[in-house]
Amino acid sequence: MMAKRDKTLITVRAAPGQPRKALVQAGPLTFRAAIGRSGRSSRKREGDGATPITAMPILYGFYRADRLARPSTNLPMIPIRSSMLWCDSPDDANYNRLVRTPFSPSHEKMMRDDHLYDLCLVMDWNISSRRRGAGSAIFFHLARPGYKPTEGCVAVRRGDMLRLLKLIRKGTLVRIL
Repeated sequence: MMAKRDKTLITVRAAPGQPRKALVQAGPLTFRAAIGRSGRSSRKREGDGATPITAMPILYGFYRADRLARPSTNLPMIPIRSSMLWCDSPDDANYNRLVRTPFSPSHEKMMRDDHLYDLCLVMDWNISSRRRGAGSAIFFHLARPGYKPTEGCVAVRRGDMLRLLKLIRKGTLVRIL
């Protein structure tokens, strides 16, 4: 059994020689992951495709109730509805926030066809203290086949996410090195 301290930290390290892939460690568990198409950066900007080098707590998560049952976790989980969008327009007051249709500024649909957000955790990147243009929607979500790079998020296989969710609660820290 893992100590309580192990349940509150997830470490993401770049995979050796593969700047767009990573290893995710939570206690004794280690999983492969995809990270940003531009690798990691300490100077994250909107649209740069980089995963920020930082430590950020997990705030809550989303799941597709039409595709899977509510996962077993202590993390607050919200069922995704077709009206849910995520604003990625730095010029809008709702920047880096969940919004609802109709919404005309630039946004991302939460209910995706490609399954990436079937399980999607919101990390506190540029949310509690927002800076325009510093990047939005740094999520911990499901990976594409072959662990293809993300737009800056961290992505793992569905089975690995389900195992991680059993350890995660609000405030679990994700440290990207």
